[in-house]
Amino acid sequence: MVLRSSIRTNLQQEIGGLVTEWPSRIISIISITIANPTIQAAIDDVASTTHEHPHSVDMGCQEELLIQKICSFYDQISNLESLKPSKDVDMLFTQLVLTCIPPNPIEVNKLSKKIQEIRFKLIRLCGEAEGHLENHFSTILGSFENPLDNLNIFPYYSNYLKLSHLEFTILKQHYPHVPSQVAFVGSGPLPLTSIVLACNHLTTTTFHNYDIDPSANSRALRLVSSHPDVSKRFFFHTTDILNVADGLKEFDVVFLAALVGMNNEEKLRVINHLAKYMAPGAILMLRSAHGARAFLYPVVDPCELAGFEVLSVFHPTDEVINSVVIARKHQMSVQSSPVDQQPLVSNMIQLPSKCSEIPAFNPLNHGNMIEELAIEEQL
Repeated sequence: MVLRSSIRTNLQQEIGGLVTEWPSRIISIISITIANPTIQAAIDDVASTTHEHPHSVDMGCQEELLIQKICSFYDQISNLESLKPSKDVDMLFTQLVLTCIPPNPIEVNKLSKKIQEIRFKLIRLCGEAEGHLENHFSTILGSFENPLDNLNIFPYYSNYLKLSHLEFTILKQHYPHVPSQVAFVGSGPLPLTSIVLACNHLTTTTFHNYDIDPSANSRALRLVSSHPDVSKRFFFHTTDILNVADGLKEFDVVFLAALVGMNNEEKLRVINHLAKYMAPGAILMLRSAHGARAFLYPVVDPCELAGFEVLSVFHPTDEVINSVVIARKHQMSVQSSPVDQQPLVSNMIQLPSKCSEIPAFNPLNHGNMIEELAIEEQL
């Protein structure tokens, strides 16, 4: 798409803030051409909305340019023949991630329906590509005599180290005991979170890893089977977590992977199931996304976690992409209801009617945005 002449004429003034934040990543923005009619219409819609209800000229222009660039990446990625690791795939997804990482006040839930559709499709493409990437490196690691000694060949291993450290630090603040048993839902072929936590932080804890793909569990098992300690504390379950009921009561902490539940309805179905069957007082750790990062991963709305007391939400501002939500299962039982009707709610605890930001301690140097969310009890 050729940028509108008014924007092009004042480009240096209009995107000065963007150049400051992303010096090497918007050089080609003026030459972006989008041929897809759906994306063209979506961007026109963004432009119209921005100018009808501007927060400020500069902020509106920055948001419009950001969405244009993300839509351009979607157009290129959706036209790839395969999302398996390759030079083109790696380059496009690297550029997409670098575009979405800088902190941005964009509120994706307020974007137009057309942009929302592109966002949902892009998240699914990111999930598919991530699955291929993990399969690829899990296979390579499985060929080593001691796979866990070679995890650093995975290009995003350092990110998992930081994310796991962050999650452990937040967990420690709200759950001071060492958990006996932990479940990770959606562990995949490369269960790095479970591995890093087991090796570095929760060195006596037993981990139960759930995935619906038998080949993913087979690859994952191959990674830990040679390790004298981890192999004894890791269990893999090939099943849909929605088919697990009373077994969930055994876990002190349940981690829910970011890509389990690719849209809001799917995510809430899983969360409602966990709310029904997890033990009272057990901890749920969820991964979400904030700002432009919500074009990469689904967003978990803390106000929709019926059956749980939301303890805190942390939004990193560095290269750790996922936000972290920690919640505690209510002590009273939660009554079930069909997922296509009303969400699960307790008899005495209603959905949060107020989610407020309260200053709180920043657990690590991952940024400066942390929210503490309180649930109002309706007596």
